[in-house]
Amino acid sequence: MTAAPTPPAAVLFDCDGVLADSEGLVNAIVAADLAARGWRMTAGECQEQFLGMAATDMVPVIEARVGRLPADWLSAMSHRIAGSMIAALQPVEGALAAVRAIAGAGIAVAVASNSAREELHAKLRRLGLASMFEGRTFSFQDVARPKPAPDMYLAAARACGAAPRDCVVVEDSLVGAEAGLAAGCRVFGLTRETDASVFAGIGAVPFRRMAELPGLLGIR
Repeated sequence: MTAAPTPPAAVLFDCDGVLADSEGLVNAIVAADLAARGWRMTAGECQEQFLGMAATDMVPVIEARVGRLPADWLSAMSHRIAGSMIAALQPVEGALAAVRAIAGAGIAVAVASNSAREELHAKLRRLGLASMFEGRTFSFQDVARPKPAPDMYLAAARACGAAPRDCVVVEDSLVGAEAGLAAGCRVFGLTRETDASVFAGIGAVPFRRMAELPGLLGIR
């Protein structure tokens, strides 16, 4: 008989594609902006190109194709995305119940996203999760380096009062999974956007649905 897994000290969530079903909304906005600048792509192609990347890392890729972006491009794009999130964002199926089950079991939770701060807070407010993650919410603007560097997950673990080795990171992108592993955390990879073999290949645990997560963590 297989023993039940030991629940972690803390669970550190990515946001886009894990908690927030935001990828389609965000990629449609970015793709439309880039198309207007001469780089024509669909929302799906935008997602494939930039999945998991922080906006600061996207800029040099974009400028290599379309030339210099306006100085306020990042802040203007963040503001547009935040407005879209407040108006139309929906949760990933099963995500809200999973977070509540984990927090309800007395396990600390944090969120760490390569989104800009304004976007991230707008998403959490829309999903009704802002208070649950209060004081433990990290954007790329809150650390020295975005994912795939470990900075964000190290900060999230500290905020939860937990050693990284005792934390589980929940991600949906290779970039984010690499960040969690670099921080010394266990990583669970949601296979909505990334193939299970990609996660397994780097030592993350693939899983299919957010509803499965509490059970995988030993929470009943």
